[in-house]
Amino acid sequence: MAKRRAKKKARKPSPRRGRGRAGGSAKLPKEAVTLVVLLRAREGQETILEAELRALVSPSRKEEGCLRYDLHRSVDTPGALLLHEVWASREAHTEHTYTPHFLRWNARKDALLASREANFWKQIS
Repeated sequence: MAKRRAKKKARKPSPRRGRGRAGGSAKLPKEAVTLVVLLRAREGQETILEAELRALVSPSRKEEGCLRYDLHRSVDTPGALLLHEVWASREAHTEHTYTPHFLRWNARKDALLASREANFWKQIS
């Protein structure tokens, strides 16, 4: 009988399922902003650019206002990378730009980038 109850409990769906970061269905806080940054490496700088961007991920995710900070590599375009960032507010992102890891990146980026396009977005649905 105890085994049957244990199996039944194990099958019960978690109330949190589908609501996590990866689920995408969670509504963001009213002031939250998403920043999408498309970066293209200068020729010969692809590996260094990716390493520099990878170095930003962990410390950025630890920042108080950071809700999401993900780095993607293009499948179709060599040397193209994308940062997908979600911040609790525009002010939280501004604070991010004063951190040591961001300042280090900012000092190095011009030597590594052929182009950079960045846009802030607000969730509407």
